[in-house]
Order: sequence, then structure tokens, then C-alpha cells
Amino acid sequence: MLSNQRIQELELVMDFEKVEECFKEVSSWIENVGRKRLKETINLDDSLEVLLQTQKQFREFDLVASEYCRRGQEALKKMDRWEDFSSVDVHSYRVKLQTYRDQLEEFCTQLDENRHRISEMVRLYEFFDKVRQGVCCMEEGVKS
Repeated sequence: MLSNQRIQELELVMDFEKVEECFKEVSSWIENVGRKRLKETINLDDSLEVLLQTQKQFREFDLVASEYCRRGQEALKKMDRWEDFSSVDVHSYRVKLQTYRDQLEEFCTQLDENRHRISEMVRLYEFFDKVRQGVCCMEEGVKS
């Protein structure tokens, strides 16, 4: 039994090393590109035109970022079997795996929040723009 468990642990370590390249690529992209682009969307401009341009740019970024999130989640899913092992030998790998999982979850959550925030801001600005146009039309009607 111990021999079988040890063989399974070694197989997991070999699997981890294969999947780790994907983790490293996703992690590097998140740190070097993703987080910086998300920070750019923190302060949104105060005009509908600029906000619509920002939304367009964000959608392009969102497609790429969502693909990295998907790839990272697929890689993590391959490592789900690690949860069953508590050996000291695989502990360091579990710690790395949890670090990747935390980083990916945080980034994907921030991506979702920014997507929602930008969408809501555009809707709000469009609403205010329609109200402003309505008020202008009413004022012109009153002046006539």
C-alpha cells in the first residue's frame, strides 16, 4: 500500500511539473500584463465618448484575459487530485498550487468586477446623456 501511494505521489509530481509550465505562463501574464491593464481601468473618464472607447479597449483585453483565466483554471482542474494527498513530500507542491489558485482567482474576480463596473458606468452615462438631451429639448420647447 505504501509503495502504491508513493508511486501515485511521484506520478502527481511528474504531472505537476508538466502543468507548471502553463501555471508559470499564466502567472507571468497576470503579473506583467493583466494587473497593469486592470489598473488602467480604475479611473474612468467623465465623458460618454471616452468611456465607450475605454469599454471597447477593455473588451479586447477581456478576451485575452479570459482566455488566460480559462487556461489557468483548466490547469488547476488537472491538479484536483492533489487534494487527496497529505504527504510531506507533496506539501511544497500543494503550496505552489494554492499560490497559483489564489492568484488566478483574485485576477479573474477583478476582471469580472471591472467588466461589470465599466458596463454599468456606460449604461449610467448613456442614461444621463438621454436625460440631458430631453432636458435640452424641453428647454427649447419652453423658449419657443
